[in-house]
Amino acid sequence: MSNPALELVQVRKVFSKKEGSNKRFSRSKREVVALDGVSLSVGRREIFGVLGPNGSGKSTLIRLVSTLLLPDSGMIRVFGHDVVREEATVKRMINRVSVDAAFFKKFSPLENLSYAARLYGLPMREARAWMREILLRLGLPEEAFTQPMEQLSRGMQQKVAVARGFLTSPTLLLLDEPTTGLDPHSKRDVQAFVREIRAEHDATILLTTHDMEEADRLCDRIAIIDKGKIIALDTPVGLKGMVERRNGRSPTLESVFLELTGHPLDEKEVVE
Repeated sequence: MSNPALELVQVRKVFSKKEGSNKRFSRSKREVVALDGVSLSVGRREIFGVLGPNGSGKSTLIRLVSTLLLPDSGMIRVFGHDVVREEATVKRMINRVSVDAAFFKKFSPLENLSYAARLYGLPMREARAWMREILLRLGLPEEAFTQPMEQLSRGMQQKVAVARGFLTSPTLLLLDEPTTGLDPHSKRDVQAFVREIRAEHDATILLTTHDMEEADRLCDRIAIIDKGKIIALDTPVGLKGMVERRNGRSPTLESVFLELTGHPLDEKEVVE
């Protein structure tokens, strides 16, 4: 792939884990391999999905691309810029939405977004109009704009997290399970806005999700990752072509995942 938006070459990340029931006083450690020789390329304006069980390494991958972690070996480039040697440049091109997003709980959605806008150096007049438009397009009720975050539902808070990620119109948007906790209607709102961001702002999207339907609906290509390794990478149609029809039914991404990994998507692992 020529001039990819995102490129990973033989990326490896290992964590040390204390052993024993009393972790505070345990001296022995063992290595846990989160990513093991991961290579992939994401094209410009592509929505690229990463599927894997908890602990498979998909969130570690997102954190590495977002410069929150450093790879132990290998190379990561964002629009040709090395995430280690050109961290400041990469940070200006990306934004991240996480399922565990943090807020000032006493602040309202607009106050939290205003703080983020100032942090990123955005012109406040334009930012205020844009943040209201994003929240409305994501389906957040206007009366919730000025309520403290702690009074909003989990789903509403996640919409504010998504709005914050879109606020800077990043050229590479990292979505780490962005629709977790949202009802089906809200999920569709977010998914529709992801498509709009790609179409209107020429953005590239890297998406991790546990929602197979979401991955099938949104992603141009999908990588299935298990135990730190990519075990399959193709279009949704291509992945489903790897599994034979059973009982007259066409395969789904879930059946593909079960066939390739041998365990369900939500199975717990050690490292995420």
